[in-house]
Amino acid sequence: MQSYTIGQAARLLGVSADTVRRWTDAGRVTTHRDEGGRRMIEGRDLAAFAVEVGQGAHSDDEAPYTSARNAFPGIVTAVKLGDVAAQVEIQAGPHRLVSLLTREAVEELGLEVGMQATARVKSTNVHIDRT
Repeated sequence: MQSYTIGQAARLLGVSADTVRRWTDAGRVTTHRDEGGRRMIEGRDLAAFAVEVGQGAHSDDEAPYTSARNAFPGIVTAVKLGDVAAQVEIQAGPHRLVSLLTREAVEELGLEVGMQATARVKSTNVHIDRT
């Protein structure tokens, strides 16, 4: 079974290594030490914890009503406006997501570089929700 370092786990979870260290110190995810003394997380444990973290990301009060279940909260890194269409890029942890949508939608959402947003992926479409 593959094991992951704290840094690798952080990249996969989209959080800082310090956050993963705090979670392991609090006993939320189990670690062991490798021969070099590094804290390691077993792949199965990390997978189960990733599901737990993903399910707890939003309370029911915060969750939007949507059928798109693959949500990637992140930060807007680029907005390119055309006459009719627009391109929005979001960096969500290690994931860069690009969405093509109407200029009108970008303006209605008030999307700008540096703001938080959530990319929702369903099938081959990426939907942007302002957060």
